[in-house]
Amino acid sequence: MTLEHGAYCEELVRQTAELRSHLSGADLAATVPTCPDWTLRDLAVHVGGAHRWVDHIVRTRATDMVKWKDVPGPGGPGSDDAAALDAWLAEGAEHCAEALREAGPDLKVWSWMGDATTSFWSRRMTHETAVHRADAAGTVGAPYTLPADVAADALDEWLGIITFVQAFKKSEAPLGEPGQSLHLHATDAPDAEWFIEIGDEGFTWRHAHEKATVALRGPLADVLRVFYRRLPADTPGVEVLGDPAVLDRWLTSTSF
Repeated sequence: MTLEHGAYCEELVRQTAELRSHLSGADLAATVPTCPDWTLRDLAVHVGGAHRWVDHIVRTRATDMVKWKDVPGPGGPGSDDAAALDAWLAEGAEHCAEALREAGPDLKVWSWMGDATTSFWSRRMTHETAVHRADAAGTVGAPYTLPADVAADALDEWLGIITFVQAFKKSEAPLGEPGQSLHLHATDAPDAEWFIEIGDEGFTWRHAHEKATVALRGPLADVLRVFYRRLPADTPGVEVLGDPAVLDRWLTSTSF
């Protein structure tokens, strides 16, 4: 992890404030292009519900799976009023961050990745919020930026999640052919590079600058959004060098 537990908690609140700014004055019934089953309101309720879910996990010191239906108030405010939704989002983020801060980074709690500590959840909620903020920004046409350390850590975390999921889905969704490789290269952040090698038993990755079957280059926030399928790979300012089919297959196979 790039950030400390307390910094993730602060970033969680900040990312939620940025998300709320994208929603301010927007048509909450608008469809989110990168999550076409959702409206902007649905997206906001998903994010706020996730904050309340994690708040509940941490405050109750849960060591077994917690279902959303068992969490108080994850379905949004009682009113359709935009101001009520904004206040509900702000409250959920603050309460989640507060619970995480009070628990500290090392408390053992349940997570869908198995044994975990509260630092898993502070990191996960930061990036959950940041990526869904990209969905909202894209819907309303707002600029999208992220601090370089947050964006780089989001990529690290996403590769960890893919590793975990692939342990259960190898035969269902192979990421590519053994011997193929991908290189992610941020052009605006020093040392923000990733080299991914596909093998017979999955894949490995490391921070490195090496020649690959395909390379994805561009500003770090854009590389993150392409890799998370929040931005098309042919977006101006982003380059795909080498075999684009390798990148397409990876992105398709990781759209969990």
